[in-house]
Amino acid sequence: MVVNKSKAAFRTIAEVADKLGVGTHVLRFWETKFSQIKPLKMQGGRRYYRPDDVKLLECIQNLLHNERYTIEGVQKLFKEKGIKSFVGDTIQDDFFAPSEEIENNDEQADKDPSLSPELVSSIIKELSAIRQELQNNLK
Repeated sequence: MVVNKSKAAFRTIAEVADKLGVGTHVLRFWETKFSQIKPLKMQGGRRYYRPDDVKLLECIQNLLHNERYTIEGVQKLFKEKGIKSFVGDTIQDDFFAPSEEIENNDEQADKDPSLSPELVSSIIKELSAIRQELQNNLK
């Protein structure tokens, strides 16, 4: 079952890995090498990638796999030229601000504007669709 999402929807690690043609372990590894990769982490460690995360990962994937840079080479490029020179100005200005793991509770949602009711609703819908797909596969 394929779920059509809006361009603004968050993506799971599996969706991003599939889009980029890499394994989920590669995305986790890249997180350790590029501090700019900061997916939203829900309690339990499940990652949700924002559209800007995906743009950055596409850029890294292109530089590593197509342009044949090393990880150190990409890190140097980002440091010297800035990430926006590679991913463009469409990326949100606050995207590279420090992020913290987000706990799944109402008090945290009140403090953190990234957990808007729309986002929570979107995540719930995505999880419901995944759950339904898994149940259908078990039948």
